[in-house]
Amino acid sequence: MKLSDFDYDLPESFIAQTPLEPRDSSRLMLLDRHTGEIEHHHFRDITDMIHPGDVLVLNTTRVIPARLAAVKAETGGAAEVLLLRQLDDTRWRALVGGKNLREGANLAFPGSQVTATVEQVLDGPERLVAFSQPVNDLLQEIGKTPLPPYIHVQLEDDERYQTVYSRQQGSAAAPTAGLHFTPELLFSLKENGVQLAYCTLHIGLDTFQPVKAEDIQEHHMHSERAILDAANARIINDAKLAGGRIIAVGTTTARTLETAAILSAGGSPADPQASENICPWRPVVAFERDTDLFIYPGYRWRVVDALITNFHLPRSSLLMMISAFAGREHVLNAYEVAKQNQYRFFSFGDAMFIR
Repeated sequence: MKLSDFDYDLPESFIAQTPLEPRDSSRLMLLDRHTGEIEHHHFRDITDMIHPGDVLVLNTTRVIPARLAAVKAETGGAAEVLLLRQLDDTRWRALVGGKNLREGANLAFPGSQVTATVEQVLDGPERLVAFSQPVNDLLQEIGKTPLPPYIHVQLEDDERYQTVYSRQQGSAAAPTAGLHFTPELLFSLKENGVQLAYCTLHIGLDTFQPVKAEDIQEHHMHSERAILDAANARIINDAKLAGGRIIAVGTTTARTLETAAILSAGGSPADPQASENICPWRPVVAFERDTDLFIYPGYRWRVVDALITNFHLPRSSLLMMISAFAGREHVLNAYEVAKQNQYRFFSFGDAMFIR
């Protein structure tokens, strides 16, 4: 399929700049992925759509203050470092902004004794950066929450860009489908007999990188660290065997669950079609490893039955994933209906429940 097949027009006025309060007051589009039928609700109504025996799977990753203002040590010129992934105590993969930041370039961080050196130039603006000391405990002092580039309004409370169930530090962006949940809403779902399960996927470079290959099969996903432990894998498998639905909260959760199912079949996330001769669904296995699974139309889903997600950027891998889940025509039509009904788009926008 072509990249242009996943394009749509979105005036800037539709891009949500601030989150709504309370979290569950955002709108919710209910999309039947088999018929394309659409209903309009509010997110708090999701308690009527998720049933006893279903499992809601949540990504517990937490956004770190990954955006660091810097200056070039030699010239004092402005620079910026966006941390993507920690490699060891002092070395990170990062996006680095600034002119002529090649191997050997030195950076300083105003208000701190920390310095850094560019050790290796990677793809585009990505660099391998070595800090003079571990910075994990200093990020609250020298870093800022890395809001997406299409958001131009500073948050009054950085916790609003975290899910209420975030636990594991490590992401450069929030799993935004989960931003709609409140503790009360999760409690209500549990009271209604819905099970909660948890995984972790630390969100990195592909959140910021658009798909560029015109033939989308030539696009390569950057790998991201994903974790599903044995206890949560058991919850998911037992519910699936009992006839419950597995509902992924967000595309990152969906990638984690589908990776776990591919691994259980002896396949590889890099080649998800290698295990095609498996049963209609596949038990998930516990794992901790990188995944570069790229889901686009033609992918055969193994475990996810329903998906909660936001409205995504044109030509993005996330739009391709939900098109694989609900059908490209249904999804693009839903996006047009959303515009006609003044839905809010992207990270702080409204949500879809696709079933």
